[in-house]
Amino acid sequence: MTTPTAQSTTLAPAELPATMRASVLKRQGDMVMETLPLPQPDADQVLVQVAAVGVCGSDVHYYEHGRIGDYVVDHPLILGHELSGRIAAVGSAVDPARIGNRVAVEPQRPCRTCKQCKAGRYNLCPDIEFYATPPIDGAFAEYVTIQSDFAYDIPDSVSDEAAALIEPLSVGLWACERAEIKPGSRVLIAGAGPIGIIAAQAARAFGATEIYITDIAEDRLAFALEHGATHALNAKTDSVEGLDVDAFIDASGAPQAVRSGIKAVGPAGRVILVGLGADDVELPVSYIQNREIWLSGVFRYTNTWPLAIQLIADGKVDLDILVTGKFTLAESEEALKAGKQAGQLKAVVYPGR
Repeated sequence: MTTPTAQSTTLAPAELPATMRASVLKRQGDMVMETLPLPQPDADQVLVQVAAVGVCGSDVHYYEHGRIGDYVVDHPLILGHELSGRIAAVGSAVDPARIGNRVAVEPQRPCRTCKQCKAGRYNLCPDIEFYATPPIDGAFAEYVTIQSDFAYDIPDSVSDEAAALIEPLSVGLWACERAEIKPGSRVLIAGAGPIGIIAAQAARAFGATEIYITDIAEDRLAFALEHGATHALNAKTDSVEGLDVDAFIDASGAPQAVRSGIKAVGPAGRVILVGLGADDVELPVSYIQNREIWLSGVFRYTNTWPLAIQLIADGKVDLDILVTGKFTLAESEEALKAGKQAGQLKAVVYPGR
């Protein structure tokens, strides 16, 4: 493992290489370094020289299992969808003045014309293309392309790492929006991993005054108390039932945590399911019915990058504290395994190294 810096180098179009390096998942458990043609931006796209890429649990799952649900790695795939970088070239319809700008990338491409897109729910577009979801390649590579309006300019005060982690922050922000968290809200979050910590910070930024977080790891609970949560509960010994919170966000995927969390919600409260766990979970239906609890899943996000950038720039959310491992592109496989090490929260890959 190395500790590279996260600064990318600006290249004028005439200086662009013909090829790039990429770390490719050939099949389950098999990563290789390859030299690939430099991607060419469409008219409405920009070419981004990737600075930093966060490792997500979905990347690890594809590496270890070769699939997530119906999405199967049956062809070589470039992982990574949490990214930042610098615009190196632009398509013919994009202002060339954008070249050189540091950006955070929203790693998806909705069709923009279907019923869901037109309703503002582009995350639910049936034809959406998402980085590192078969067959769409991701960002464990030196360059990527993305629609220009999904490459958001970031101020100098926002690090490459924080800009990359706007993607998981967006999950937390979207969960808080769905939970209708507002000033004075009382919130319970299950799971003190990266998404749980991010959700706690997001809830605090939204004005929540009491933020309970549960986990079975005392070190993660202690970290959560330092970075967003107001109360930490050990799921092995502490009951949450009867807390009467306004909202419960599950970031664990554990069936027992989901059931217990629901019973911590007061009348007319909200339950938001973020964590990926079992496909089917037994729920306390009568409790939900009798208290008119509103329950929803979360599938990615919409229109969250501007708010996320502002929260980071204003110091209301700190994503840099999550980074516990830094890896070169050639060390991508090591980065995917880093989460199993004690004390690790978020690994970051630097494709320019």
